[in-house]
Amino acid sequence: MAKTFHLAIPITGNLDKMIEFYCNVLGCKKGNSKNHPFYSWCDIDFWGNELTLHSSINEFKVNERHLVDKEDVTIPHFGVHLDAEELESLKEKLLRENVEFVNEPYIRFEGEVLEQETMFIKDPSDNIMEFKTMVNPDALFGEE
Repeated sequence: MAKTFHLAIPITGNLDKMIEFYCNVLGCKKGNSKNHPFYSWCDIDFWGNELTLHSSINEFKVNERHLVDKEDVTIPHFGVHLDAEELESLKEKLLRENVEFVNEPYIRFEGEVLEQETMFIKDPSDNIMEFKTMVNPDALFGEE
């Protein structure tokens, strides 16, 4: 479990609805949780990383978009690198579940060492996620 990444994000609305989205739609697993009148949270096994959903009474608006290669992407966002087969399987599941894409699946950095297929979705609390696969995953932290 060493070097497991952890991210805590705010959620608005029903915690159970969020758990259902992450577990039933994305295929993640539910971990530890605490349901309390003043605070609730739930850990999600997000592809081997700890994603903690924290109930919040505040709404967080995310409107900033930045150009990356040929499309604008929403900042902030988080996500995971998958192998090509797993990305394809997830994409098919998202389409079956009628999940709306923030950025439809597309190829960026085509023909370059960083070539990747990527897609962006949002959860029911408008947290943006990116799922991608790289043609050359070993180039991820390399120099350009």
